[in-house]
Amino acid sequence: MITQYITTSEGLTEIEDFRPGCWVKVVNPTEKEIAYLVGQFGMPIDFLTDPLDVDERARFEVDEGNTLILIRSARREPEEAAIPYITLPIGIILTQDLLITVTLTEVDVMEEFLSGWVRNHDTRQRTRFVLQLCYRTALRFLRYLKEINRMTGVIERNLHRSTTNDQLLGLFNLQKSLVYFTTSLRSNSLMVEKFSYQSVLDMTDEEHDLYEEMVIENKQALEMANIYTSIITGMTGTFASIINNNVNVVMKLLTSVTILIALPTMIASIYGMNVHLPLQEAPYAFPFVMGTALSLSAIGLFILIRWKVL
Repeated sequence: MITQYITTSEGLTEIEDFRPGCWVKVVNPTEKEIAYLVGQFGMPIDFLTDPLDVDERARFEVDEGNTLILIRSARREPEEAAIPYITLPIGIILTQDLLITVTLTEVDVMEEFLSGWVRNHDTRQRTRFVLQLCYRTALRFLRYLKEINRMTGVIERNLHRSTTNDQLLGLFNLQKSLVYFTTSLRSNSLMVEKFSYQSVLDMTDEEHDLYEEMVIENKQALEMANIYTSIITGMTGTFASIINNNVNVVMKLLTSVTILIALPTMIASIYGMNVHLPLQEAPYAFPFVMGTALSLSAIGLFILIRWKVL
């Protein structure tokens, strides 16, 4: 799908045709659309197909006056998905007079621009627009990292009383997301740091300040991802032991209850035999048998509590 936008006094406005200074948003293009864009702008076909590969690393290329900047962005998956967060590549293509973005699916950071969440952007200021896109991508990583931290806290509280593997599987899936984040942030950081000394973008002083902020946010997100990965790695082993201990506690409780139930059952079984038994003719035989059974259970309960079994 191909849509075009240009910044006006009302914000981003969708237009019908290509214009100098517009933003061309390409999402999961067909082969026909790719061929059309290649013929229209004379760019290598790899510039349009590489961002469609979910495993493509962050990098940039320059070819015949066209520049491809490929970054990786975080994406929140639907609630039913096993892995809550993944990363996808975003291809940013700079031609002579406009900017093209290529993604496999809709990416969260793009919606920030379309919804008006990002202010002071202008598609005609291509360098600033690219830097804002990279900056918002880093902030999106930070936002999702905080959500992962909150989810980890919830799982941690539930693990203290859990006897199943569900919580551990939740931690494992969060750890997967953090691995994706760490790998993507590391490649993003290495790529954007080359902007300043390889003159990929012609930046003004104001744009260079935005670039410095973007580098700082990338580094902070990478550090947070590394810290959270270490925390979850340590928690996984610790809470595996806690779950085993919880299972042992439950088994100990069930064993104790079985012992307490077995004592009166033994007395009832003896007096249920079809043989001559003491006191069987006495009028107080039933209360005596019941009292003996309950007394043995009480003694057993006292012993279990005294030994701190219960």
